[in-house]
Amino acid sequence: MPTTPDMSTDMTTAGDTGLLDSLQHEVAVFARRAEQTRLGGVGQVRNSMDRAAYLLLNRLDKEGPMGVKALAASMGIDSSTVTRQVAPLVDTGLVKRTSHPEDGRAVVLQLSPRGLARLEEVRSSRRQLMAELTQDWEPGERETFCSLLTRFNHALSARQASHGAPQTDTPSAS
Repeated sequence: MPTTPDMSTDMTTAGDTGLLDSLQHEVAVFARRAEQTRLGGVGQVRNSMDRAAYLLLNRLDKEGPMGVKALAASMGIDSSTVTRQVAPLVDTGLVKRTSHPEDGRAVVLQLSPRGLARLEEVRSSRRQLMAELTQDWEPGERETFCSLLTRFNHALSARQASHGAPQTDTPSAS
């Protein structure tokens, strides 16, 4: 029996259609709420750092100094996007531009001491928010949720990469 394009891409069965509908709805609600609050944290630090800045600073902290192209590739976004997003971080002293040690013509981006302190302040605030939101969860539930969310983000990232779509975030970026 020939398949139509809809049939070949529909991986649902009658039993899980409702569950997948619920999943897509909850992901949409989560995305809206996350954007509304930026899951920024609590206290004075709440909403004080946008997502792009947080992800860039976090990546530089985890992976160390690197050039714009390497940072862009690491995050799965365009070099021009990184350049645009890094500019205010340099202007505010959170990121330093330095010459590459082996090629003085190349620029390396590095988290400044001020940037690291600011990142730690935001991380602490966000950890506190995560603790509050999951205070009645068992430790195993937190671990399971984190594992499944990481797996979901990896699947989204892989799908975007296979479809040639630029990514705005990557799972390991946060």
